[in-house]
Amino acid sequence: MPRPPEPQPVHRTLICVALPALAISSDQGQLTGRGTDGFYRAGRRVLSRCQLSAGGAEPVIVQGRLIASDRARFVGTVRTAVDRGPDPEMRVERLRSADGVERITFHSSAPRRVRLPVELRLGTDLADLGAIAVGVAGPELPASVHGSGLRWSAAGTHAVIAATPAPTDVMASAGLLCWELDLPPGGQHTIEVRVRLEHATSGAFPGRPGPPLPATRGSEQPPRPWSAARLQCDDPRADALLAAGLDDLHGLLMRGPGAPTDTYIAGGVPWRCGLSPAEALWAARMLLPLGTRLAANTLRTLAHVQLAGAGADSGRIPGALRDAGPYAPPSCTGVEATLLFPAVLAEARRWGLPDRDTEQLLPAAESCLKWLRTTVGDDGSVPGDGALGGGSGYVPDPAPGGPYRCATQAHAHRAALLGADLLDACGRPGAPALREWAAGLRSRFREEFWVESRSGGSPAVLRTPGGRLLPHFGSAAVHLLDTGLVGGGRTAVGLLDAVRTERLARLLGSPAMDSGWGLRGLGAKESGYNPFGHRSGAVRVHETAVAVAGLAAAGHEKEAASLVRGLLDAAQSFAYRLPEMYAGEQRTRDGAPVPHPAACRPAAVAAAGAVHALTALAGVRPDVPAGTVAVRPVGSAPLGAMQFTGLSVAGQPFAVRISRLGLGLVEEAANGLQLGA
Repeated sequence: MPRPPEPQPVHRTLICVALPALAISSDQGQLTGRGTDGFYRAGRRVLSRCQLSAGGAEPVIVQGRLIASDRARFVGTVRTAVDRGPDPEMRVERLRSADGVERITFHSSAPRRVRLPVELRLGTDLADLGAIAVGVAGPELPASVHGSGLRWSAAGTHAVIAATPAPTDVMASAGLLCWELDLPPGGQHTIEVRVRLEHATSGAFPGRPGPPLPATRGSEQPPRPWSAARLQCDDPRADALLAAGLDDLHGLLMRGPGAPTDTYIAGGVPWRCGLSPAEALWAARMLLPLGTRLAANTLRTLAHVQLAGAGADSGRIPGALRDAGPYAPPSCTGVEATLLFPAVLAEARRWGLPDRDTEQLLPAAESCLKWLRTTVGDDGSVPGDGALGGGSGYVPDPAPGGPYRCATQAHAHRAALLGADLLDACGRPGAPALREWAAGLRSRFREEFWVESRSGGSPAVLRTPGGRLLPHFGSAAVHLLDTGLVGGGRTAVGLLDAVRTERLARLLGSPAMDSGWGLRGLGAKESGYNPFGHRSGAVRVHETAVAVAGLAAAGHEKEAASLVRGLLDAAQSFAYRLPEMYAGEQRTRDGAPVPHPAACRPAAVAAAGAVHALTALAGVRPDVPAGTVAVRPVGSAPLGAMQFTGLSVAGQPFAVRISRLGLGLVEEAANGLQLGA
């Protein structure tokens, strides 16, 4: 029996990204035609092979690195027949952009004129990224001469590559462009190649392509819908992590299907280059300290895809199933997104979302809350405003019929409380019923979701419809700490009481969960633990960041500090571009975090999680409708003194300085904003 296709490893690749364009290669710079190598556009590989040779041999690449989220630089040396000793006199630099442009520059340090033959061997399969991802891409296509380059065609799609200056020879059968360079002493010569994707249009003549898709980033990459935040910290690695996270998020920024200004953050590269609703909402929520525009744009984008009608699914945001570890069936990202929607809108309003945006998005939020009410009803009907819920009183995931997951109840509880505040503020009905159901959920959860033990117990991962608890402890429990922002700069009441919150903090800070590089998805002492397990032991940056913020807000600063320092140490090993996950192996004195071969990098929730973990240390909690902002930093100042500038509260610049003693000082704020403790 043949083995099923497997995901291609990407942990050793350099990925330039400016969606919908990206370029993937090793740090040697050559596109080999193997694995995921290539230039991509809108989910299709435009060029799979771009192999450079000079003087009859490949350059020796001595450095390959990203210089921005969308650009990479490769530096190599070229040996020539006239070299006088071991020191090469010719070097080559390749500057590659995600949008399909590569500049190859040869620099000569030779004291005499050098004639250098240069060749580019090119090819493509025009394969879909999905097929490439599992290693089932097709063979390379035959090329034809096209202007100063080559062209490949398949099923009405065409890849075209053009070179400047024009090559001295073009061999289509071999996919070869050739030049004869004549470099004077100290001279240099640049070859620029541009690759683009064209689609035939229905009105085009046979064999004649339609208009090419734009090839330059500036023509379609949206501007950043967040402020130009900066961080100065005693630990300069924190500055680098914030800058890299925001740069990665810009590369993942996509335009929504509605208005051109509606943007969202794609899930991650290379496997989730499109809309992943829950991840887009998490990214928007985590960037609220940098303004509300991304949140408004993301919410509008998701409102366009929200399910309508009169059935039980009405109001739900669609989402795929995802693996939930070895003990639980797959969970539904759509359930998570639906419960996140009203919470993100409510929190964005606290940060200063304009009233007109809140009013525009309120109907979609009400539909999400109506879905919640329907889902926890006795028989699938919508309960009246006076009472909410019946049956189990829990939210199944997936619905209907799925188990009752711990994290899902936390999302639902937050949605109900923040949604009730939102409805009250906008003069809409339904808030009392939501608060009543949330209070009932707290009572039931505390009685029925805790697994007792001699050491104090822990929250269950899930509860089956029959009432059986799954006791395995993992990072999903961090969502119990993420209660949401309400009025007066306060966090909402959570599903756990203070005693059990403290117990949860101790569990998260234990060596079984804190790997030294971040939080494991499953405790190391649990059966089924796998340090590479997607949901069963790998460190997930997103949940580590949620834990940092939740622990800090609950006053458990020691555990929060350990996790944020571990995350920062891991980021340094990944050149500050954090992958979505990496192995949960225990940290050793001389060790380094081990990459996961299938992790997205960059990833929305990893890049946004880095921003979230850092800004959480400042503890900025606004209530713009009430005209106040509170600053409650982590008193232990785990990264030393910090100064955030370029944050945004009430649509105006906000700056705050945190001393080494953990004291906060607001240095810039909107006029009329009252400062709280």
